[in-house]
Amino acid sequence: MDRTWDLSVIYRGFDDPAFLSDLAALDEAVRACCADAARADSMTHGDAVRCYIRNGERLTTLVSRLAGYAMLRTSADTGDTDAMSMLDRVMEKLSAVSAADAGFRRRIASFADLDALIDADPALSEYRFLLGKIREDSRYLLSEGEEALFARLDLSGASAWSKLQQTLTSTVRASYRGEEIPLSAVRNLAYDPDPAVRRDAYEAELASYAPIAEAVAFSLNSIKQQVLTECSVRGFDSPLDQALHASRMRRETLDALLCAMKEYMPVFRRYLRAKGRALGHPDGLPWYDLFAPMGKNDTKYTVEDAERYLLDVFARFDPALHDMVRRAFGERWIDFFPRPGKVGGAFDHGMPAIGQSRVLTNFDGSFSDVMTLAHELGHAFHDQQVFPNAPLNQEYSMPVAETASNFNELLVGNTALSLASDPDVKLALLESQVSDLTQIICDIYSRYLFESAVFARRPEEFMNAQRLCEMMLEAQKEAYGDGLDPAVRHPYMWACKSHYYSGGLSFYNFPYAFGGLFARGLYARYCAEGASFVPAYKALLRATATTTVEGCAAMAGIDLTDPAFWRTGLETAAKDIDTLIGLMEP
Repeated sequence: MDRTWDLSVIYRGFDDPAFLSDLAALDEAVRACCADAARADSMTHGDAVRCYIRNGERLTTLVSRLAGYAMLRTSADTGDTDAMSMLDRVMEKLSAVSAADAGFRRRIASFADLDALIDADPALSEYRFLLGKIREDSRYLLSEGEEALFARLDLSGASAWSKLQQTLTSTVRASYRGEEIPLSAVRNLAYDPDPAVRRDAYEAELASYAPIAEAVAFSLNSIKQQVLTECSVRGFDSPLDQALHASRMRRETLDALLCAMKEYMPVFRRYLRAKGRALGHPDGLPWYDLFAPMGKNDTKYTVEDAERYLLDVFARFDPALHDMVRRAFGERWIDFFPRPGKVGGAFDHGMPAIGQSRVLTNFDGSFSDVMTLAHELGHAFHDQQVFPNAPLNQEYSMPVAETASNFNELLVGNTALSLASDPDVKLALLESQVSDLTQIICDIYSRYLFESAVFARRPEEFMNAQRLCEMMLEAQKEAYGDGLDPAVRHPYMWACKSHYYSGGLSFYNFPYAFGGLFARGLYARYCAEGASFVPAYKALLRATATTTVEGCAAMAGIDLTDPAFWRTGLETAAKDIDTLIGLMEP
């Protein structure tokens, strides 16, 4: 069976009559939006709001389909220049509506009777949160001309630099034991049971960055400078302020999360030192052994094995999740294996136009890869909950985006632990869970520190590759402390993580910590309430697109601004670490 994803249900190519028809429809939708914006002042308030919603729904539906198809093709093959060119064309067309959109939003924000209009019209009441955000966001709007200029400049600015980083890291080859292999493949060897393989792969990975490091450094510097410029022009206090605003999240929530994380850092460092001692490293764990498997769970999973495993676990939680996963495997939603030109890592991309998602992984058969599938299929399940919403009510923010994915990991990981009778297998499973949690606590904190430092330095300094490596090592030292061997960290983590390379999405790091700990809180509720929790869980996921982060949590009776909530999840992790260290050091 073909283990690449099937995009033909979207379009059969750029010459597909359906694609050409939608491309022409996008041109017409842009023209209509611009024409309506030009006469918006002559409309009644109600007609103006309804017109804005109608145009927005049409544009969103078309762009989601057209740009999504092109993006998926470039992710599967960064050498697909036709797809890259088409993605640029679609985004260029969309940029033409920026001025009109800004004018419409500014006019709507000025309506004193907006709440009354929403109350009187059921079609508008569905968009109460969106319209409220338009009113709130109006203080950051620029003039119509400036909005249009920013949108167009981004195509040759941050978006172009982002594509450069993606292309370089997906096409660079690592020289591993005399063989040239993709970067994604050599990074996967970090999980190999052979310590010599892990060390050789680590050294090969670091060496592979040398030819591309300065170009990637230029990308990072350029993107961050653009973000700083836009924040200043729009009136945000900082890129972090802008990221929190886009996340629909209060600073008090982030402060509470970081406070609890820092309190528990010593617990995770204790685990890292214990793992280091178990592997023969008395001075802390070297980076190349960070993901070293412990115990013995060397079972290799085929794609078919992974499907059966996940279906069995998810059937016990919710039939809808089970059925979606069956469809994902059977209908080729997933692109499984690494290959030259394919981007590294894993992601999910929802396609509301077809009611499906597409999942990219770099599967090599380990249990960790089964967990990655569970994670990304959690995102896909989240997609399924918001697809029934109105077209402009389907976008959820960064922090809550990691809720369902981490919840799925807890379902799979804890099921595996409960069924494990062999002490070696139990050690392997528990250590893998703790290792993953350490990543979303220690490593995510290091990424947060690094990105904060880059933004702080960028106004006065262009940071070359060497400087960025120094800054990354400083961030890792502060986050991991004495848990890692100070001589063997990873200076190039800034180069391989695509999360830093977005002009419109800064600080895509703390949401992982948020999602992991928030999911732990929800999982505890599920363990206490059983099947009765599932409808509430799905309702919460659906609401992520139409309320704030704090509003979603309140649906489950959670106050995110209280560090006590975050400590609860971290305390369960501390107990797991105590158990794990007991297994590693009997």
